[in-house]
Amino acid sequence: MKFLIPLFFLSYAFADKVNTRSAIGPTGNDDVNRDDDIPVLEETRIEQVFQEWYMKYEKNYQNALEYRYRYAVFSYNYAEIQYRNSLNRTFTLGLNKFADLTNEEFRASHHSGVYQQSNSKYGKMSHKMYMRNLPEQVDWTQKGAVTPVKNQGQCGSCWAFSTTGSIEGAWFLATGQLVSLSEQQLVDCSTAEGNQGCNGGIMDKAFEYVIKNGGICSEGEYPYMAQNSNCTVCKPVAKIHSYVDVQPNNDTALMFAVAQQPVSVAVEADGLDWQFYFGGVVTDSCGTNLDHGVLVVGYGNDTQAGPYWKVKNSWGQTWGEDGYIRLGRGAKFDPNGECGILMQPSYPVV
Repeated sequence: MKFLIPLFFLSYAFADKVNTRSAIGPTGNDDVNRDDDIPVLEETRIEQVFQEWYMKYEKNYQNALEYRYRYAVFSYNYAEIQYRNSLNRTFTLGLNKFADLTNEEFRASHHSGVYQQSNSKYGKMSHKMYMRNLPEQVDWTQKGAVTPVKNQGQCGSCWAFSTTGSIEGAWFLATGQLVSLSEQQLVDCSTAEGNQGCNGGIMDKAFEYVIKNGGICSEGEYPYMAQNSNCTVCKPVAKIHSYVDVQPNNDTALMFAVAQQPVSVAVEADGLDWQFYFGGVVTDSCGTNLDHGVLVVGYGNDTQAGPYWKVKNSWGQTWGEDGYIRLGRGAKFDPNGECGILMQPSYPVV
């Protein structure tokens, strides 16, 4: 059974607008400037919220010791979320499924890393802008080019989800067919190109595998397991013949690319603000140490927070804005873009 968090809790956990700065959990340093007088929460209130959250996300701890530990971590995170939501930033945080994890645990389970791009005979650098006029806003989720948000689980396979997302979009635009493609195939089979399964990878190397393999199979035929496994033979349902590395650190170049199709990018996403993102436009510095592959599916302008990129994540539909996050866009984030989003954009060509 699914449980909804009551309104009294929402008023605490999702207070008015917020922005980003990386931080770590109870055992690390917090780089957000803060006062020492964070309000002490009533123990009974924390217990009530924890129990409701515990049932909503169907948690099941092994023993009383683990329960007490997770409760302590949850209590810390709850207080931290309340504090950050009081800072009048442009986005809010909330108690999602990661609320019983320290930031170190979260990083270890969801950030195995994306690697630096390298030259390949299959890829080419884009320096030209092909459209005369950019549309004011783009949202490929409204045009049928994006599959539902998926969940990578505790496997560092974000790069595989970014890859399938951009191929799914390119294949739809070329054929009119939206097919959910296999991340597990990329996890299992693209090691020869340099990827390391659940231990990390890079989207360009996954594109290279798909080109060499003559295509990629469907999710239905080669389902996701969230773990490394043996490469299995299957029948490809979509293929590409090359890919393009978008001119890095160029906001306009990425806009032109996204206006054409969904684009794979890498970002730094290891801070508490990513871990507990609930909604709004992230506009504070969040680093450029790229550790997570995602998919840019559009861009637009928020009346209060300003220009943004719309980004599809792979942490399930209960995270963020139904599985999406909006990152600030524009000259104020130069040269690398918010969270490093401009550093390694690329897209496949069907």
